[in-house]
Amino acid sequence: MADLSSRNPDWWRQAVIYQVYPRSFADADGDGLGDLRGVTERLNHLATLGVDALWLSPFYPSELADGGYDVADHRDVDPRLGTLDDFDTMVAEAHRLGLKVVVDIVPNHTSHQHPWFQEALRAGPGSAARERYVFRPGRGGHGELPPTDWPSVFGGSAWRRVPDGDWYLHLFAPEQPDLNWDNEEVRADFRTTLRFWSDRGVDGFRIDVAHALAKDLTDPLRDVGDLGATGEEALQRLEPGTHPYWDRDEVHEIYRDWRKIFDAYTPPRTAVAEAWVPDARRALYARPDELGQAFNFEYLQAGWAAGELRQVITGSLGTARAAGASATWVLSNHDVVRHASRLVLPPGTDDNAWLLSGGRTPAIDRAAGLRRARAATLLMLALPGSSYVYQGEELGLPEVADLPAEVLQDPIWEQTGQVRKGRDGCRVPLPWTTTGASYGFGPGASWLPQPASFAAYAVEAQAGTEGSTLELYRTALRLRRKLLEGETLSWTPGAPAGVLDFVRTEAWRCVTNLTAVPVPLPPGEVLLASTPLPEARVLPPDTTVWLA
Repeated sequence: MADLSSRNPDWWRQAVIYQVYPRSFADADGDGLGDLRGVTERLNHLATLGVDALWLSPFYPSELADGGYDVADHRDVDPRLGTLDDFDTMVAEAHRLGLKVVVDIVPNHTSHQHPWFQEALRAGPGSAARERYVFRPGRGGHGELPPTDWPSVFGGSAWRRVPDGDWYLHLFAPEQPDLNWDNEEVRADFRTTLRFWSDRGVDGFRIDVAHALAKDLTDPLRDVGDLGATGEEALQRLEPGTHPYWDRDEVHEIYRDWRKIFDAYTPPRTAVAEAWVPDARRALYARPDELGQAFNFEYLQAGWAAGELRQVITGSLGTARAAGASATWVLSNHDVVRHASRLVLPPGTDDNAWLLSGGRTPAIDRAAGLRRARAATLLMLALPGSSYVYQGEELGLPEVADLPAEVLQDPIWEQTGQVRKGRDGCRVPLPWTTTGASYGFGPGASWLPQPASFAAYAVEAQAGTEGSTLELYRTALRLRRKLLEGETLSWTPGAPAGVLDFVRTEAWRCVTNLTAVPVPLPPGEVLLASTPLPEARVLPPDTTVWLA
């Protein structure tokens, strides 16, 4: 059994980390917004579930222009979510329950309300205050055109003009001005931030947009032409490491510097990169002298097809091994359609078009989606490495695709001219009870409306109910701790087409049927199945089984 105690510096290598999106987890003060006291009051749910750590999405002061990722102070708590004392109480309770705590660090940008940015606006062009950010004069006869053609990830230009004529860079929302990581004051401030949270007992960090910090700011700035704003396609059109602002080689110097801070603690603080880069480049972020781990988005983006999944799994394990890291596996998070819905969308379906239709075109079979989600979970938890579980997936929550336009909060909706619906559907607050104004999320209503169907998914409805998705997770995580050994797998030769079949140890074999027909169940004692097995020794479609 893996030792996940505080004495083990490698606790993260095969941990199960539960992502808490605090504004949607639990509301203790009744204002409709989740808060840190709410997290603390519900930590026993995570301990009972059997996860090893919680990752807390941003809880810092923010006007919520981007769901908390527009940070006005990297070393404080948003007053609507609590205080630093509330944070300390939460960490202490988590540690008492045997849970590690990982927090989000947002180093690419600040909020436009950050004191530094407000100072930069007052100071004017050419000032030292503006050197902390990326300010440039515009092009055109009167500076009326943006400095480059760089696009924002959220739509439109990545530049915004201020009244004195200068333009500032925002690769995301206009309320999120990019920092200049060539500036030593910026680097020093984030060293202070990492130590601040580490000294308060934080066990690790998730690094937001880790591939964007280093930028080629040599004048004149380069246009990107038809390279595109995001994704592998844009990165593959240039020599690796040379894109003007994505995944530049210089970014690794920053993380080698951070590693010295992490390793100064006992045990060392962990880190995981959110880096949307090709597989081979992702390994660089995961090196032992940098962040140590990086999110594996190829797995999240893979379809429900055995060949595609096997290729991604094999490649991801190889990449992690080459970096000296362990692999990471993610099915859902705060930025994507929940996998209980996504996995039954027909191949080639545009997620945004489906969301814009309110989830009606195409219509999906929720029962089939839950079946696949449960099978995908047991498959993921059997893989070597760390599994990241997004809040609510242990309840089998589907995407809330039919949120009306008037309640949407994600800036993507307005910034794209109401063309992209955004990510609110996966951020709808959790249901804890079968009744109440917000199904136990808080004493009143919630900041995003919950559908009536959430009552059936509530913790109260599933806890202790044989066969429920919650009990499947609890059983799987309990078994996983007993079976965990080594960081390798062996594919079983001769598996039927459409079936993933691998052995972790002599005591643990995982078989997933991704076809539409039953297949013979291999010999061995059934330890756990994602759906009930028939008396005949067959494995039904969209089902995973763990065998001894």
